[in-house]
Amino acid sequence: MPEVTEAIYRQYDQAALDAQYNNRARFPNYREHFQSWQHWSEVTRAGTRAIIDVPFGPTPEEKIDIFPADQKGAPIYVFIHGGYWYSLDKSDYSYIADGMKPHGFTTVVNNFILAPHGSMDQIMHQNRAALAWLWQHAAEFGGDRDRIYVAGHSAGGHLAAMLLATDWPSFAPGLPAKVVAGACAIGGIFDLEPIRLSFLDKTLHLTSSQVQAHSPLRQRYPVKAPLLLVVAKDESDEFHRQSADMKALYQRLGQSVDLVVPDKLDHFDVVNQLRDPRCGLIDLQLKHIRRSFGG
Repeated sequence: MPEVTEAIYRQYDQAALDAQYNNRARFPNYREHFQSWQHWSEVTRAGTRAIIDVPFGPTPEEKIDIFPADQKGAPIYVFIHGGYWYSLDKSDYSYIADGMKPHGFTTVVNNFILAPHGSMDQIMHQNRAALAWLWQHAAEFGGDRDRIYVAGHSAGGHLAAMLLATDWPSFAPGLPAKVVAGACAIGGIFDLEPIRLSFLDKTLHLTSSQVQAHSPLRQRYPVKAPLLLVVAKDESDEFHRQSADMKALYQRLGQSVDLVVPDKLDHFDVVNQLRDPRCGLIDLQLKHIRRSFGG
């Protein structure tokens, strides 16, 4: 008789759940993408005005890279890197500035502590601290603190969505209720429970309370801010399900939300085009940004 396995999350047993979230196994050419991102970013830093490793907090990893626009008072586009909260670095995503600078944006890419050296509590705190610092210091690098838009890929999509749910006045004195005008989550994670139950928890060590506190699908979003969800056609069923559930929640809360499924792309190559200022994904974000800024 065939072996009977027990479902641990929805219809998935352990092996099936792990497969849903194991993007490196699902798309084994991920190393090529990582190498491309690193190379493109080195070229960007060599050829574009950049302020590298600006500290926003007391620990070594709390640093941001700033790629200023040519004009003062520019809107700020913040990109949060992916890597399942345990890998990659802001230096892998400098190339994002190539896509946004021609449209008059200052681009910012932030770092944060990675698991297992840091907990999800620390990761979330440091991402909020980065945004708080940007709002407080935007004028120093020619940015407009009232026009901050956040995008993130994979784990970065999770963090971008959580920034929309942040109670900013409680986080730091003097902050307004709305620090982030809008957000784009590309291949994002919105419920950490299946992550806690998967192979990833060997590195992340999530607790049930962290799942509750840091899952975008478990937040209330009292401040109006548009959300753009992008999930590539070739993502796993769970990635599509998570984005669909996030859209449904945001709609129930009366918030503005869009879900876009780009064709013939997967979890990794969906962000490759962001270096091209004329690409479809940037055009999509620009339209969403104008709505987020009230334009």
